[in-house]
Amino acid sequence: AGLDYTMTGMPYWTTDIGGFFRPGSAQYTDEQYHELLTRWYQWGAFNPIFRIHGYQSETEPWKYGQRVEDHMRKMLALRYRLLSYIYSEAWQITKHGSTMMRPLVMDFNGDTAALNQRFEYMFGKALLVAPVTEPNVDEWNVYLPESAAWYDFWTGKRFDGGQTTEVAAPLDRIPLMVKAGSIIPMGPSIQYSTERNDPVEIRIYPGANGVFTLYEDENDGYNYEKGLYSLIAFQWNDADKRLTIGTRNGSYPGMLQNRTFDVVLVNGNRGVGVDVSPSLDRTIKYSGKQAVVDFK
Repeated sequence: AGLDYTMTGMPYWTTDIGGFFRPGSAQYTDEQYHELLTRWYQWGAFNPIFRIHGYQSETEPWKYGQRVEDHMRKMLALRYRLLSYIYSEAWQITKHGSTMMRPLVMDFNGDTAALNQRFEYMFGKALLVAPVTEPNVDEWNVYLPESAAWYDFWTGKRFDGGQTTEVAAPLDRIPLMVKAGSIIPMGPSIQYSTERNDPVEIRIYPGANGVFTLYEDENDGYNYEKGLYSLIAFQWNDADKRLTIGTRNGSYPGMLQNRTFDVVLVNGNRGVGVDVSPSLDRTIKYSGKQAVVDFK
């Protein structure tokens, strides 16, 4: 339903995570509902709008016990680390009429097998989301559209495109793949959107050339409509293993003049999962001027 809706040209869509009408007080002890809620919450983290809500119901995560709360916290932490990516994709909607939740027909219309995937979709141009839609599973089959390669976001394992592969899907993890050539900015662990967004971890997924435009503004209000925002273009040349960070365009009140970009070339267990990567390939001090960095 959400994919069909976004195809109409309406990019912002969501559901009431857990269902608007809930199973009464049993929801807090029913392990089957806990599993449904957990999987729904994981998928909700990759909706344009992320919200848990219900009728005559207390929806705080801790109401459901420690395990459910921990699983929710993990996905909430990931959503917040991806704010730079999500804000930048939202800018593509505002400026270029794009959509964040992308049926595979949008990006892989020449791949017949991709067109037959009812529930998989792209979240932005980099992330392939494969929600778990069955109970009691810890592995999930994911079709990888025809592309240079794909990486498991959680493990860093690389796969060829054009195949179906089985990936781990424990209850605390939604199957999530990243297209080769992607550049994904991941901010620090924060609690609210206007908190200081520095340093930013730049995860590069080798195997193809890639581009990404980092959009930033005040994270609140409508001053972006007056042109108060900044754009920083990133370009990855896969053959030369070269990252070019372009000159910053634009400004806004409170903008950080000097930035730190921690670059990780994803490989194996490097640059994976929710946590900040402990091992970096390069730390770049960026002052708004073009920077070219070789990784050979």
